[in-house]
Amino acid sequence: MTFSSLPLSLRRFDKMWNRIFFCGLVVCLISLTDQTQGQKTTLVVQGTDCTQIKTLSPRATSGVYVIQPAGVRSPFKVYCEMLADGGWTVFQRRTGAEVLFNRKWAVYKQGFGHLRKDHWLGLSKVFALTKGRERSSTMRVDLWDFEGGTAFAEYRDFRLGTEKEAYKLNVGAYRGNAGDAIRGKYAGIDQNGFGFSTTDKDNDGCSPCIFGDIAENTCSFSEGGGGWWYSRCGSASLNGDWHPAGEHIGWASTGRPGKDLPHTRPERAA
Repeated sequence: MTFSSLPLSLRRFDKMWNRIFFCGLVVCLISLTDQTQGQKTTLVVQGTDCTQIKTLSPRATSGVYVIQPAGVRSPFKVYCEMLADGGWTVFQRRTGAEVLFNRKWAVYKQGFGHLRKDHWLGLSKVFALTKGRERSSTMRVDLWDFEGGTAFAEYRDFRLGTEKEAYKLNVGAYRGNAGDAIRGKYAGIDQNGFGFSTTDKDNDGCSPCIFGDIAENTCSFSEGGGGWWYSRCGSASLNGDWHPAGEHIGWASTGRPGKDLPHTRPERAA
């Protein structure tokens, strides 16, 4: 059987963001040139990440900012969700089918979509945000289903491996009410520690994977062409083909949306 037929409760995905904790208190004011539709505009780096911006400017509102993580040569734009407990760096958002997520490896590496709308920030940028930090990062996934239910999942110690490691996913302890779909309910489908997979770069561990009378060679194909950290396809798939009643986007878990949404707090370095 495929992922979509697993006997678990699928939570349709609407938006995903990642919390990055600040690594310094100095905002680097660096000017750069941005070529946009033939016009040059000067951008100013506003911080190393969204959390630092919120820390230094508590009244900062949600929107697009220019950041430059430590050790990164080129600044880039991100969308920051400025919540009461700090700034979160959004690296994926899906609210409909306007932006297609059935992309190749090179596109997933660089990013695509519109920062204020549906988008994928880019594996290289997420790697830059999580590498070599004095304070660890937390990934938060917020889910909405089509019946109005909500749920969330948080993972401490979030980071990605290098490109040579296929941007391997690394997450620590889970908390939330959506269920730990990254590790999954069944043995052998833990996505933690697996590299990112696309239709042209397969790292899902299937050669093939047998589900009943179905053999899957590439999970990305079976999930509508979307890239993800598949492990024998696994229980989480948030970049698959979008359809209101589709089977390629889900967070398979035993959690119940809308039940207990506790306040989140920054993870502090030991």
